Amino acid sequence: MSEKKRKTSLLSNLFGNRNKEVDILVEEQIQSPGRMMLDNFLHNKLGMIGFLGFLAIFIFVIVAPLFVPINLGDSDPTQANIPPTRSMLNVPNELKGHVQAIAPGPTYAVGCDDNGKVYIWGYTKITDVLDISKVPDEVNRAKIVDLAAGYDHVVALDDENNLHVWGNTRLGQARIPDELKSGRTKKADTIIQIEAGYQISGAVTDTGYAYFWGNSNMADIDVKKEYQGHIKKIAIATYHYCLLLDDGSVVYGGLESSNAFTNIPSNLNSGVVDIAASGETMAAVSEDGKITVWGNASKGEKNIPETESKPVEIYGGRYHYTVLMDNGDVVSWGDNSHGEASVPASINGEDIETVYAGFYQNYAVTKSEDIKAWGLKGHALGTDDLGRDILTRLVNGGKTTMTVGFIAEVISILIGVIMGGLAGYFGGKTDMIIMRISEIVGGLPFLPFALLLSAIIGSRIDVKLRMYLIMVVLGVLGWTGICRLIRAQILAEREKEFVLAAQAMGVKEGTIIFKHILPNVLSILLVQATLGFATCMLTESSLSYLGFGITPPTPTWGNMLKGANNSIVIQQ
Repeated sequence: MSEKKRKTSLLSNLFGNRNKEVDILVEEQIQSPGRMMLDNFLHNKLGMIGFLGFLAIFIFVIVAPLFVPINLGDSDPTQANIPPTRSMLNVPNELKGHVQAIAPGPTYAVGCDDNGKVYIWGYTKITDVLDISKVPDEVNRAKIVDLAAGYDHVVALDDENNLHVWGNTRLGQARIPDELKSGRTKKADTIIQIEAGYQISGAVTDTGYAYFWGNSNMADIDVKKEYQGHIKKIAIATYHYCLLLDDGSVVYGGLESSNAFTNIPSNLNSGVVDIAASGETMAAVSEDGKITVWGNASKGEKNIPETESKPVEIYGGRYHYTVLMDNGDVVSWGDNSHGEASVPASINGEDIETVYAGFYQNYAVTKSEDIKAWGLKGHALGTDDLGRDILTRLVNGGKTTMTVGFIAEVISILIGVIMGGLAGYFGGKTDMIIMRISEIVGGLPFLPFALLLSAIIGSRIDVKLRMYLIMVVLGVLGWTGICRLIRAQILAEREKEFVLAAQAMGVKEGTIIFKHILPNVLSILLVQATLGFATCMLTESSLSYLGFGITPPTPTWGNMLKGANNSIVIQQ
């Protein structure tokens, strides 16, 4: 019978569909140790399944962080403990085509239509008991014409010049000044602007007066008397504000003598047409179209792009700015962690009438009253107590955890194969000494030992060195199982004829062990290595969960589990 070529693939080897008509001469031909190892392993279904599963996970955690980068210094209290959601930009259909005003908050947005009805979308819970979506009855009965969304509260203005506040009101957020209450003084003729920040709010009247209220312990909310009667617009940052006066100048209106906003750029003494604020900066647009930004710009707020058109209006988010140009185009810059500074290309083909921006969201309203939104849609797996995205940390934490497990298992395999190979091949005293050492190392209670070592070291070494130490400790203490497995397999293999033939030919004993015997047991070793890799991952996660492994902000699956061990996360 003529010799036939083998027609097997990786999948057919894995699931057992091998060609039964293979010539015995081909089957018994002399093969290299590497070919023998590969052939044996490909025919091991369990080994292949485990290896392919491990390989898929390993490739994912190595490649995925390239597309989901992490900044270990990032934290955002406005996004803390948010459950999984992707609905933060889902504008209600009833509002589309009837927009009167939109005010984006940190995780929610509020809007009102031309009939004065209020709509709220996104994640609306501020605390366990406070929910922005619970609109007061008096607001529902009123016709709302303008809205402002702060960190934890909403301010609404109705058509009768009345202000309404709901949300967190425990720190004076609802303590509206008497001057703004209808009928109290002549100053409150008409409120023309309302703004809200971190536990503070402000309003401007058509007579040029501005008033602020809220948590005065955190913010400088007094207004110098010389500016009253000349105020055209206000811009509120996190704790401070600036004023645009009727002579086109920008001033800091509070009583503090020195902060990030008191040093107003000299070119803003006149000719300013609009101002806006981010969390830590202020921005102004001059008559000539120049944009000036000042304050603590840590997220690229001063990286103003060059444009051919002239900006006419500016709007501020938490760490970004958006401007409406005189040709109807929209431009954004600053932090783009949530896509808030990436204006969709389709928007600049629309005829934009106005833009509403705040925190991490932007809404552009066209003249046909269609709404275009971009920015933070939500967090697919929620956030932790510091406002960090769980999915981002999960992907990058997997890289750390699997790297630790992989390196530790490589160390275990190297030690275990060498020690097990020597013990199984030579036997006698060599076997006895190696196995007694293995029993001593295997008898050490690993977790208490690792916890004791970590407690002794404490914070004396940085995160990277701690990670390397964990790899070495896991590897040095985890080789005993592989050693016993290799010893047992080699004890059986060394009695076979091919070993005797190699000895008769004068082949060195080290070559016999590692080049002739080891390939025959390698498929079993790879299965054990896959299981040991998982064990190393769990051990690292256990150490981090108990607080003695790799510490935050470096993410691992273990310290992420520890961070999730609180009542707020469990409730949400």
